[in-house]
Amino acid sequence: MDQDMKLMKTRPIVLLLIWVLTFVNVSHAAAREPVRAKHGMVASTNEVASRVGVEIMKRGGNAVDAAIAVAFALAVTHPAAGNLGGGGFMMIRLKDGSTTAIDYREMAPAAAHRDVYLDKHGNLIEGEGGSLIGYRAAGVPGTVRGMELALKKYGSGKLTWAQLVEPARRIAASGFTVTYSLARSLHNTREYLSKYAETSRIYLRGHNYYKEGEIFRQPELAATFARLQRSGPNEFYEGETARLIVADMKRNNGLMTMEDLRGYVAKERTPVRGSYRGHEIISMPPPSSGGAVLIQMLNILEGFDFQKLEANSSDRYHLMAESMRRAFADRAEYMGDSDFVKVPVAGLIDKSYATTLRATINTDRASTSADVRAGRPAGYESDDTTHFTVVDAEGNAVSNTYTLNNSYGSAAVARGTGILLNNEMDDFAAKPGTPNLYGLIQGERNAVAPRKRPLSAMTPTIVLRKDGSLWFTVGSPGGPTIINTVLCIITNVIDYEMNIQQAIDFPRIHHQWLPDELVGEPFSLSGDTQRALTLRGHKLAKLRYLGDAESIMIEEKTGMRLGATDPRRSDGQAVGY
Repeated sequence: MDQDMKLMKTRPIVLLLIWVLTFVNVSHAAAREPVRAKHGMVASTNEVASRVGVEIMKRGGNAVDAAIAVAFALAVTHPAAGNLGGGGFMMIRLKDGSTTAIDYREMAPAAAHRDVYLDKHGNLIEGEGGSLIGYRAAGVPGTVRGMELALKKYGSGKLTWAQLVEPARRIAASGFTVTYSLARSLHNTREYLSKYAETSRIYLRGHNYYKEGEIFRQPELAATFARLQRSGPNEFYEGETARLIVADMKRNNGLMTMEDLRGYVAKERTPVRGSYRGHEIISMPPPSSGGAVLIQMLNILEGFDFQKLEANSSDRYHLMAESMRRAFADRAEYMGDSDFVKVPVAGLIDKSYATTLRATINTDRASTSADVRAGRPAGYESDDTTHFTVVDAEGNAVSNTYTLNNSYGSAAVARGTGILLNNEMDDFAAKPGTPNLYGLIQGERNAVAPRKRPLSAMTPTIVLRKDGSLWFTVGSPGGPTIINTVLCIITNVIDYEMNIQQAIDFPRIHHQWLPDELVGEPFSLSGDTQRALTLRGHKLAKLRYLGDAESIMIEEKTGMRLGATDPRRSDGQAVGY
């Protein structure tokens, strides 16, 4: 999901000033205002991709059309996470108020099994052949099928598949200007990207590293997009692109076969719904844990009066951390692909269950994760990632999060395609009970199995006003920090009446049960706050940036679209018209 976030240790001076102004006091968060537009808005981590989406809407496309074009454009301009070789989740709310969730999460190849990443001694395989690096780490990509399903069912009908693919093809062929952020990312990830010759050739240019301001062209990726234009989505799963992927898999002892690609299916699922202080929260169901864990935490926090607590106080952070600790303990125990295992979503998001969990929180003292175990919800029901969001002139909204998992996925580019392959198999419990890349403990429900989808933390979310109208959409990358990033932003807006840009800029915290540590951000937790949290019993981890949120809010009185992007990654840009 987003290792690249860890590399962001130096900040442009203007960005630093924004952060300092933001974190000194809530009132100073007004230093940045959201982007305003009357008709449509796209907020993504890349300005070029955001502009692609706006142009699609200007040509008569709706929010879904625009989202598809943005997703393909990000595969070119944001290679750390934008993708054809990965997967994700798309939340859609139409102008009539109906909602749906499209699951295009990667699937395990048929050759995968519970112990596929264990050696003969039962230990996890490190490096090549394991769940993180190279061809065996890749799940069957779902992005192309997901965009196909979205277009067929929810597109405007005014623009064709080929027209929505064209901007990405053109950008890949003609090139785009390398930003400071991308140049730094490629340079800082050079060791990882050097593991495979094709990847090194494309992204490192024979170690003649791309510099800010240079033009980056990707002819092989452009040719792949051209094939997708001519032959449609099936080309990726049955045509020349599929044959190129499978041939490279065979050369490198990969798991994926032509049958795996042909058998991939994107699914439409029913969103998970909850409420927070009278506002409906609509988010992603399993195989993402994001929606259920988010709503569970909001349910717990609803019992505390945050308006009596300062937004950046140790009192607030203590209560949030304790809620996070309990919800992530349940995540480890109960979550998995609901097509394979029973997941007690209804019980986890039940407000009476939250009341039970809330009663275990000492408002003056931190719990220890050793003492916190998964609760007993009621009955069962049958770090690189990127998020973007779109709202069109008619009020249709899309909140989309998709990923390669690690920055630049498995580091392997399928020869002849320009496609970076994901390393999403690490989101399974390669060895149940053993931490994954992000330190998350996961149970047997998320063990590897053929054609199963790995558990995710992606949390594309839509929040409604009390009258049921669209208020704002939000989501973020960041591995397990995704859920808590969305939690922080929602409570910033609802409890502290921040505008959407203030809510994104404001400092965040993260706790995921294990490891038992509370993470804050640079320039955020004051020395006094850190001491107060430590005295309560919290173990503070090294400060680091959390997430890269993108959001669009509808202004109540004017109907204006307010676009907001995250200062934690300097390429983000909301664009409207």
